[in-house]
Amino acid sequence: MPAPTGSPAPRLFSRGSWPEVKRIGDILRTETIGGALLVVAAAVALIWANSPWSDSYAALREIRIGPAALHLHLTLSQWAADGLLAIFFFVVGLELKREFVAGDLRDVRRAALPIAAAVGGMTVPALIYVAVNAGRTDGALAGWAIPTATDIAFALAVLAVIGTHLPAALRTFLLTLAVVDDLLAITIIAIFYTDRLNLLPLGLALVPLGLFALLVQRRVRSWWLLLPLAVATWVLVHESGVHATVAGVLLGFAVPVIRRAEGPGPGLAEHFEHRFRPISAGAAVPIFAFFAAGVSISGAGGLGDAFTDTITIGIIGGLVVGKLVGVLGSTWLVQRFTHAELAEGLSWWDVFGLALLAGIGFTVSLLIGELAFGEGTAADDHVRIGVLCGSLIAAALATVVLRIRNRVYRRLCVEEERDTDADGIPDVYQRP
Repeated sequence: MPAPTGSPAPRLFSRGSWPEVKRIGDILRTETIGGALLVVAAAVALIWANSPWSDSYAALREIRIGPAALHLHLTLSQWAADGLLAIFFFVVGLELKREFVAGDLRDVRRAALPIAAAVGGMTVPALIYVAVNAGRTDGALAGWAIPTATDIAFALAVLAVIGTHLPAALRTFLLTLAVVDDLLAITIIAIFYTDRLNLLPLGLALVPLGLFALLVQRRVRSWWLLLPLAVATWVLVHESGVHATVAGVLLGFAVPVIRRAEGPGPGLAEHFEHRFRPISAGAAVPIFAFFAAGVSISGAGGLGDAFTDTITIGIIGGLVVGKLVGVLGSTWLVQRFTHAELAEGLSWWDVFGLALLAGIGFTVSLLIGELAFGEGTAADDHVRIGVLCGSLIAAALATVVLRIRNRVYRRLCVEEERDTDADGIPDVYQRP
């Protein structure tokens, strides 16, 4: 129903609080550097895999290390996907919990929009992929979840470069959408991509996880106590058959957000996030990208075969068209049913550009591809080509739209900066 007479209409993408805007800015700076490293790592892998020395790249990926007794004698590629990405999902868990416990999104009205956009942005790409591959009986439908994920580092890095003056609310929206998207993706991985389930180690994983939760709830920060418990949780979840990155999310959820004692300073979740986000963005994700992105695009099984394969077509269609329709359509439906209005100065072209940007699916999409079809298979190679091409197309289209909008906001930001007091906080965040 319409808002009561005399009450202001709800606003979509309204300006958040200054502490939250400042925190998002800090995250963006870290993710921008990480996104640049991710792109460089993926480019190096792609060039190496298509060079005369491609055999050495394949041999590097297949080097095995780790204790065989614990079923951890894994290839370097598997360590990157199962081990390093657990750090990435630990940070995702920390960020998501903080957003909904202490961030601006603890307000249900603010949280509804990015959640709805994330759900729509996962549902429509999956439907497009299924529709394109509906007639196949060779297992191609197993990849239905590949185009559903938005890559946080890659998308935010592109946004930081092309949208230097876009409103902070749009950046917050994209960050939160991507975080919720990753949470839903890891849930899909746990439910739909678990081939075997060993209940004994899964149950035993609750012991170190519980001890970890008990210690962090008591605000213990000692790494020599927490790290062995985290590693034990990861090992047992890995042994259970559930993808080991799920352990990272569970450990992140266990960390408290609110400070127990009053006084200045960050809570424990924010403290861990400051410590581990640089490791995740600067090392874990780029290393995974290096091992996952190297695919041959020439000769047999290259681009010619890939672009006639409905797996590749479904992924590109899901990332470019599906994400756009899902995110933009869900945002419109929220606006339609809540009778909300866009915040002053914003345009639906902004939402259009962000929806395109959400089509950058890289890290989690590649991970799901490996789980769906098996690492090193022809289908997995086509997945990598589809993810790379779809992400590049989405990034290019988003760049065109958001660069145009960025020119408009550049002028407005100059005026806003003039209204900043000596305390460093823009006046717009201090007005009643």
